[in-house]
Amino acid sequence: EKYIEGNTQTLLILILGLVAIYFLLTIIFKNIVDPFIIMLTVPFSVVGGALSLYIFNGTIDLYSSLALITLIGLITKHGVLIVQFANQELQKGANKMAAIFTATHHRFRPIVMTTLAMMLGALPLILSQGQMYVARRELGMVLVSGLLIGTVFSLFIIPLAHTLIKRDKTTFV
Repeated sequence: EKYIEGNTQTLLILILGLVAIYFLLTIIFKNIVDPFIIMLTVPFSVVGGALSLYIFNGTIDLYSSLALITLIGLITKHGVLIVQFANQELQKGANKMAAIFTATHHRFRPIVMTTLAMMLGALPLILSQGQMYVARRELGMVLVSGLLIGTVFSLFIIPLAHTLIKRDKTTFV
């Protein structure tokens, strides 16, 4: 019973985190479309992190919940980098395709560097030995798998969604 209650609380925290980030991005971007585009890849990242727990017989505990919440912020950051740069290009007069291509090209390196830094930082958690490190190992597994899946999807889904959903020029919905 406590296990189910704990997982329900984790799910509630994840949902509240997503809603809070969405509203914050709505305020920052002054529209509702950009935050939607930015957050499209967050579910893939969270599912990727949770899938690693399933594959390696892990559990959703405090550490893995913390990793899932961290994934939301990190993967959202990837989307912000791409969409913000593309919006700047649109304001300069570029068309949608040129804007998103330029944004993805210019932001590819910072996105990959951030992802590699976090993954390499989580590597000692995964490789640690001993009874006390089991929970921390799950934190590392969730971060690495979620970041890997989220980053790959960010580099493809965000440009595709931006191209399909966003309007040309400076007409921001």
